[in-house]
Amino acid sequence: MTTTFLAPTSRITTAALEHRSPAAVFFLPIITFGIYGIVWFAKTRGELNRAGASIPTTWCIIVPVLSIFWLVWFAQGIKLVTGKPSAVGTSLLLVLLGGLGAAIVQNDLNKSYPVG
Repeated sequence: MTTTFLAPTSRITTAALEHRSPAAVFFLPIITFGIYGIVWFAKTRGELNRAGASIPTTWCIIVPVLSIFWLVWFAQGIKLVTGKPSAVGTSLLLVLLGGLGAAIVQNDLNKSYPVG
């Protein structure tokens, strides 16, 4: 039995996504010793799932090898909801740049839908 984690449609509504400051996404994990980073992933995962993606629970991020797969699923969810061309680029941003990559991803999420 094959499990798919994403809906088959190419672009879903972004109305469920919250506008966050990329600076806050970068600096708050430093101030909170990484806790806000996990909170950001959990909140954004929930918003992406409400918008049509199907990303597994955020608890997967604390399991060493599974966390890399989870970041790929997360990036695929962002691609599905925002219509961005590459989930690989998003995955690499999150894996290689950490908090800076998350800030860049949040900035892209903010640009993908109108504020207000």
